Amino acid sequence: MAYDRNRLPGAAAVLPLFRYAAMAVAAGRVGLGVAALARPSVPARPWVGPSADDPGAQVLGRALGARDLALGLGALAAARKEPYGSWSAGAWYAAGALSDALDVAVTAAAWPQLPRATRWLVAASAGGAAIAGAAGTLATLLQRPAMPARPVESR
Repeated sequence: MAYDRNRLPGAAAVLPLFRYAAMAVAAGRVGLGVAALARPSVPARPWVGPSADDPGAQVLGRALGARDLALGLGALAAARKEPYGSWSAGAWYAAGALSDALDVAVTAAAWPQLPRATRWLVAASAGGAAIAGAAGTLATLLQRPAMPARPVESR
C-alpha cells in the first residue's frame, strides 16, 4: 500500500481490524436472528425479563430476529462480494450500527423498568456492536479503491 499523507500512519494496520470486527458482529447478528426466530423469548429475556414469554413479546422478538438476520446476511454477502472498500458493505455495517445505537437509546429510555441484572449486558452488547459497525463503516470508506478517472469527452 502506498503512503498517503492524508491518512494516519497506523491506519493501514488498524482499518482491517475494524472491518473484521464489523464482520464478526454481522455473523453474530445472523446467529441471534436465527435464535430469535426459533425461540424469541431466549434472546429477549435478558432485555425485557419475564414478559419475554408473553405472546406480544414473542411477535416482537421474532420481528427483531428477522431484522438482525437480514442485516447480518446483507453485510456478510456485501463483504464477501467485495472485501476491500465495498460501498455496499459499508452501508450494511452502517445500517446495523444505527439499529444497535437505537437499541441502546431505547434501552436507556426504559432503564428503570428493565431487569437490573441484565440491562447492563444488553446496553453494553448493543453499544459495542454499534461501535464495531461504525468502525467497519469507516474502514470501508477509507479503504475503498480509488475511483478510475472518467475520460474527458472532446467535441
